[in-house]
Amino acid sequence: MADRPAQFALHGPTMTVRIPEPGDATSLYRLASDPEVTKWFSWGPYQETAEARAYLDRLPDQRETGRQLDLLQVHRTQGVVGITGLSEFSYRDRRAMVGTWFGKDAWGTGANTEGKALMAYLSFELLGLERLGAYANTENVRSRKALEKVGFQHEGVLRGWHRHGTRQLDVSVFGMLPDDWRNGPLIDTPVRVEGEVPSSFLTLLAATKT
Repeated sequence: MADRPAQFALHGPTMTVRIPEPGDATSLYRLASDPEVTKWFSWGPYQETAEARAYLDRLPDQRETGRQLDLLQVHRTQGVVGITGLSEFSYRDRRAMVGTWFGKDAWGTGANTEGKALMAYLSFELLGLERLGAYANTENVRSRKALEKVGFQHEGVLRGWHRHGTRQLDVSVFGMLPDDWRNGPLIDTPVRVEGEVPSSFLTLLAATKT
């Protein structure tokens, strides 16, 4: 059975990450129609709201099959500010990649730090992962600095890793382990959990426990 909208959420002091709902399409279109926001993406900018709706329509199946867990980022005063999520799960190895994007109004506001704190809590405390990774284009200095600021370690460069239009681009790969999280700046952000993690992810983790 599909997850009910907003069944699961994590709340910080000013930010919430929650299961997206169909009604969020307009807000996502407004943010992702900005070419500056999608400059480093493999998609976008959105040309019409239907593209945001199509994205939201894919999410329930991704959750039910344990392939990807995308969450809407909502600021207490600004409203919807972006998307964050876990993907590239290796359940046997207890690892996943976190990806995040924000609308331009949220850049430089501290929203990334709080959002990453919520995702680290989800990854290490609720899912019991042993590694959280992240990518950034080698030319995207702002993204690379933001990852290092919250405690991710730069581990190297993957050549020709990311297809962007007709080009194969290099990406920097970053990693965070449980001890990095516990001893880093994100651990100080208080987190309140609402609901339960979608069961597919816990089921797959339990199936590879040994």
